[in-house]
Amino acid sequence: MFRWIDDFLKPYQIPTTDMTLFDKIIDLEEKYNALLLDIKRLEEENVELTNCLYEVENRLQEKIDNIHPITYNLSNYTLDK
Repeated sequence: MFRWIDDFLKPYQIPTTDMTLFDKIIDLEEKYNALLLDIKRLEEENVELTNCLYEVENRLQEKIDNIHPITYNLSNYTLDK
């Protein structure tokens, strides 16, 4: 019934002797997909790290802004006796 599919695909079939090449291609594709997953994970970690650094910067800036040094009014003090 589906003999025409086999006839159509016959020129594209890989002989069993070349299966090692096919296996290598599949292996490379799996490694490529694994690398893409690693890249995605690293990009997410980079975003998280950048957000944490901004948060630390903001906290430090807030603490610096809250420091109010004592200001002296020296007009009340003179060297005259």
